[in-house]
Amino acid sequence: MKAKQVLVLAALVLFLIQCAAAQRITLNSSIEWSALRRLRSSLGLRARDWPIKADPCRNWTGVECRDGQVTAISVSGLERTRLGRMNPRFAVDALADLTLLETFNASGFLLPGSIPERFGYGLPGLRGLDLRSCAVNGAIPSSLGRLSRLTYLYLSDNSLTGNIASSLGQLNELSVLDLSRNFLTGSIPASFSLMSNLSTLDISSNFISGTVPVGLGSISSLQVLNLSDNSLTASIPGELGNLSQLVELDLSKNSFSGSLPVELGGLRSLKGMRIGGNGLEGQLPEGFFSGLAQLEVVVLRENKLDGRIPSEVWSLPRLHLIDISANNFTGELPYIGLNGNVTRAIFNFSENMLYGNLNSSIRFFNLTDLSGNYLQGKVSDDSRRNATLDRNCLQVLPDQRSLADCRLFYSERGLQFDDFGGAGRNRRWVYILIGVFGGLALIVVMVVILVLLLRKCNKGIPDQTGIAGKGPAPHGDGQMVPKEPSELSGLGDVFSFQQLAYVTSDFSESNLIKHGHSGDLYHGILENGTIVVIKRVDLRSFDRESYIRELEIFGKISHTRFVPLLGHCFEHENEKLFVYKYMPNRDLASSFYRATDLEDESPQSLDWITRLKIAIGAAEALSYLHHECNPPLVHRDIQVGSILLDDKFEVRVGSLSEVRAQDGDPHGNVITRLLRKPQTSEQGLSGSSSANCAHDVFCFGKVLLELVTGKLGISKSDDATTREWLEHTLSCISVHDKELVTKIMDPSLIVDEDLLEEVWAMAIVARSCLNPRPSKRPLMRYVLKALENPLKVVREDSSSSGRLRTASSRKSWHVAFFGSLRHSSSDSNAIPMRINSNGFKQSGRVGSHSSGGNDFSSSHKRLSSEIFPEPIAIMDMERLDGH
Repeated sequence: MKAKQVLVLAALVLFLIQCAAAQRITLNSSIEWSALRRLRSSLGLRARDWPIKADPCRNWTGVECRDGQVTAISVSGLERTRLGRMNPRFAVDALADLTLLETFNASGFLLPGSIPERFGYGLPGLRGLDLRSCAVNGAIPSSLGRLSRLTYLYLSDNSLTGNIASSLGQLNELSVLDLSRNFLTGSIPASFSLMSNLSTLDISSNFISGTVPVGLGSISSLQVLNLSDNSLTASIPGELGNLSQLVELDLSKNSFSGSLPVELGGLRSLKGMRIGGNGLEGQLPEGFFSGLAQLEVVVLRENKLDGRIPSEVWSLPRLHLIDISANNFTGELPYIGLNGNVTRAIFNFSENMLYGNLNSSIRFFNLTDLSGNYLQGKVSDDSRRNATLDRNCLQVLPDQRSLADCRLFYSERGLQFDDFGGAGRNRRWVYILIGVFGGLALIVVMVVILVLLLRKCNKGIPDQTGIAGKGPAPHGDGQMVPKEPSELSGLGDVFSFQQLAYVTSDFSESNLIKHGHSGDLYHGILENGTIVVIKRVDLRSFDRESYIRELEIFGKISHTRFVPLLGHCFEHENEKLFVYKYMPNRDLASSFYRATDLEDESPQSLDWITRLKIAIGAAEALSYLHHECNPPLVHRDIQVGSILLDDKFEVRVGSLSEVRAQDGDPHGNVITRLLRKPQTSEQGLSGSSSANCAHDVFCFGKVLLELVTGKLGISKSDDATTREWLEHTLSCISVHDKELVTKIMDPSLIVDEDLLEEVWAMAIVARSCLNPRPSKRPLMRYVLKALENPLKVVREDSSSSGRLRTASSRKSWHVAFFGSLRHSSSDSNAIPMRINSNGFKQSGRVGSHSSGGNDFSSSHKRLSSEIFPEPIAIMDMERLDGH
């Protein structure tokens, strides 16, 4: 009986404790109640996240309380109501009434506008402020220096301008200051040396000029110093060598001069140092690396450093990457001691002036790039497997420098050159043999051409060769699987497997985003708060060829329209990890339709301005691959799922594992066309397509139709239903009748007369891209030009004379865009268009200016002076299309 009484009494005590706890977290301040309601209204937060009738301390997402008062607010990840989305602004004045507020986190939550000066006066207890990626603009208010208890301040990835407020130096308790990726100018305030507790200072990717304050070397707690991608000048102060706790130092992409100070050798805790692309001159001083016992990463690329490579590099016990490429280092490559860690390191010594024989120790390394030097002698087979050795003076190997180049280099320095092992004396006979066998080969080729010509004429086979006569590539694209590249400097930071397993909860199902066709994608958050997507490639299950080619692509392309690769992990032989920047709006397929407020259950689609912006962004990416890369690259998987969108709906194209170099000559000629197999249809989208740019243009045309019609899934499908839909949709696109496009236009679009003309223009461009004859499709650079100037596609020239202009005008972009249609009057899908030569208005949004009162819905119009092809061909083709 007594035991039962004890249990009842214990239960009663527990109940009373719970009630007391519940009472403690109940908001009991009417002033704070009012402040939270105002904040909810000014930010336009949804009722389901901040329910108006519920207790904020217990039921509002991101709100934390202590003793009945608010101590922390996080709106990161919350969504606005429809009205809130229409008028986002920096409106957080209500925070001033939350006197015990310690942290405010709005990372990724749009707060366009400037931080008011009064912000720093009403929050005396604030310890943490996170405004990363909030679209904040204007200057950093000096009042932030009054937040004396602040321990971390994140203002990165915004549009902040002006000088850095020197008052920030008064924040004695500050541990992290991140101002990176803004538009800040001026110099680094000398007052920063007063922040004695600072552990991380990141001012990278701004427009900061002047010198590095000497006082930064007195912040003994500093572990990360990132000043990269600015306009800093003069020399690197030797006082930075006093930073005994420094783990990472990044001074790349500046305008420093002079040599590296010897004092940096005292950075015994340094784990990563990047000093690339900044104009450093002179030699690395002796003893420079002697004190860097913790050094793991050394990147000194793209400077003007010269002299010999310091020998103490080989004794660094923790080294796993050294990149000193694109400098003027010279001398013989010293014998490298085989300490256990160095043999696992990655070396990039390319594009220097190293000479002499290549010693045998190179075969013990993980990956080594020695290309673009003047090394001579023979190379063992073991060394070839681990090293990139092209553009040297080595014997037997292909892709070496010319004999004259090597002789000149060695003779200017008074050095002995081996003449490629005596190959120079026999070179005359080599030329003779090449001439003889080349003549025989030419005869064989001519005979083959003649036979094929006769067979083609006799059998009456039509020319259906795809893009400029190209046929499909042989099985597996007819290309050998490339070697894993030794140049990894373009692949971001190096992560350990343990790090990435931790941030993905050991690659748990809860972190899995999807099973991709080249690897599994996981969501994760790095220790610094960066949200990332991690692709896990199990080479036992996925195609090794795609993985290798993706490495090569990220090493070659350099454009903001592609998803950023932040880093990688290649520790395991059969399991490779890529770390990409997270795109808040995911892909176009996911963001096209979004749920609205709870009161309105119908989904809301993207507005037309955003759709046109996305189309232009994707066209820029493809134009870069097709026209700025050498050789031209083909994406091969362009569709709504591969067009990723950041927080501002800027395009970042992904799915790069299918990218290939374009097959052969992009234009071709009679001989090459005859030697290719016929291609009778457009290939599929998932790896089976031949690598030609016209295939990308065709797929992009489908994406444009999806943006016009709102019907998603067309770009990644090629079944009978899709083809039937395309046929019907294209029949509603006519250059003569604007109103026809309204039959296929997304009914959720709200457009005025000008915007309807832009929709019409995009539909016309899409139809041109979908020409069934690949050789008649426009090049991507002209597609991009048309999308950037949509009204030029459909508006007429008021000064038209009814005749085509002279030959000089045909060199303009629109002639190139439509020139392929000139001789296609028998092609039912060739689409004539109207171009006007008026200038394009650049102010305001893309493609919007007044129509000028002209009506173009009638089919009886005055012909523009820039119409191409000729008027008769236009009428013929429209009749063939049934219009």
